Amino acid sequence: MYQSDTHIRVRYAETDQMGYVYHGNYAAYFEVCRTEAFRQLGISYKDLEADGVGMPVGEIRTRFRRPARYDDLLTVRLLLKQPAEGSRILFEYEIYNEAQELLTEGHTLMVFVSMATGRPVAIPAHIQTKLAPYFTDDETAGPLTPPKAPVNPPAPAAFLK
Repeated sequence: MYQSDTHIRVRYAETDQMGYVYHGNYAAYFEVCRTEAFRQLGISYKDLEADGVGMPVGEIRTRFRRPARYDDLLTVRLLLKQPAEGSRILFEYEIYNEAQELLTEGHTLMVFVSMATGRPVAIPAHIQTKLAPYFTDDETAGPLTPPKAPVNPPAPAAFLK
């Protein structure tokens, strides 16, 4: 498994009238964390695109447990629990506040595609090579699947605190 943390300070413009981070901004937080994680691994989106390979979002899921607010320092944690497979890679996320309370969970299923045709392509070998050390043989055996829906949803009152 690979894990990477990125810190993001909530800006005023990212909040809504209730003072919560607007829900649409979480996709951008996921993207920042994903880009930084790849950078830490020595993988460049810019180089990937120069080689004619894009990585659009095939699926996104976000689950809000507690609100993030203006000026909160968030820890956005990226988890690669499964190795990339075929043309897909599943990134899972957890967002914590400074008190280490879990605020948000989510995932993005990314698809490697040819920028010329828009069709899926195999994950580039250099990316597979950089990710391989983080997975055991047992972890490489299963199919790539998004996580199941949580069994214990948070109490609705979590946002009223």
